[in-house]
Amino acid sequence: MPALTHATELLVRHQDTLSNKRVVIAGDLQDFLPIRLEARSVKVHTTWYHHYQILVNTLGEQAVQFSSVADTELVGGCDTLIYYWPKNKLEALFQLTNLLSLLPLGCDVYVVGGNRSGVYSAEPMLSVWCPLVKIDSARRCKLYQGKLVQQPCFNVEAFWQSYQHEDVVIKTLPGVFSRDGLDDGSQLLLSTFNQPLHGHVANIGCGVGVLSAVLAKEAAGVQLTLSDAYAPALAASRATLLANGLQGKVLAGDVYSSISGHFDMIISNPPFHDGIQINLQAAEMLIRGALNHLRIYGELRIVANAFLPYAHLLNAVFGNYQVLAQNGRFKVYQAIHCVKHSCVKCRY
Repeated sequence: MPALTHATELLVRHQDTLSNKRVVIAGDLQDFLPIRLEARSVKVHTTWYHHYQILVNTLGEQAVQFSSVADTELVGGCDTLIYYWPKNKLEALFQLTNLLSLLPLGCDVYVVGGNRSGVYSAEPMLSVWCPLVKIDSARRCKLYQGKLVQQPCFNVEAFWQSYQHEDVVIKTLPGVFSRDGLDDGSQLLLSTFNQPLHGHVANIGCGVGVLSAVLAKEAAGVQLTLSDAYAPALAASRATLLANGLQGKVLAGDVYSSISGHFDMIISNPPFHDGIQINLQAAEMLIRGALNHLRIYGELRIVANAFLPYAHLLNAVFGNYQVLAQNGRFKVYQAIHCVKHSCVKCRY
């Protein structure tokens, strides 16, 4: 996390109005504001595991919640919401409906975000529940303020959706990758499997669990471990496995942070965005750490946008790699964990 984002710098200009407030901070928070904010009390709801890990060490478990849905235990007693606008409008609606349904009438609401994220959508979205007024702007960010005049009715079931891929049911929530259908990259990755999975398979950055569910559907006895840093993705993966009669561990983790043991295969469609910015850190951690989590002759198989520079890194870490499939946008890479880089099995 950076020390302060531009959105937070804008918000800090108005910190004096928050000094006697019981604040809950939520949304696309990407810095240390909760630690630095001078207020009567500060609580945080985050959907990102790595944010949770950083903040809980300072604020304590009672003040920080990592989950797809905030609850009364966290939000109860708060009189001010600071919401960081995400890039996904439906995700914002999901989170704000949840939070505003728990806050008392008359509470203060601040919405802050970058112009590129579409923060201007906050005004029409909240017009019935919490009319907003823009009170500041700078560095391509806007800050809105309002008061809650009508609590929305929040029903999490109304936000669940599902779609079918072949004979597999995929359950989804707002903000989760591949929410509306199987993405082209995952489709290309799945096309490279011409025989059933076996052994112990890890799906890192599992999203809605579509890769695991499709591949395990025809692989009796395969042991699945799914991991993701985004709370709604974990909830969606659990629901997807359940809907298809599949079993597996679903773990909150930042790449390998919650993963133990060794696997016969690691599969992933790794993210390369952090919000609206390109960020290759997670994918690089995935590749660099794979050898520590693969059995000998275990395999890493990932799909990535064709322009991303993963070939050199795969070769540096594994000493081998193969492009199993590619099109105009994506490449599917395979790398084998060998005792020696010159192993016959890895000569392509």
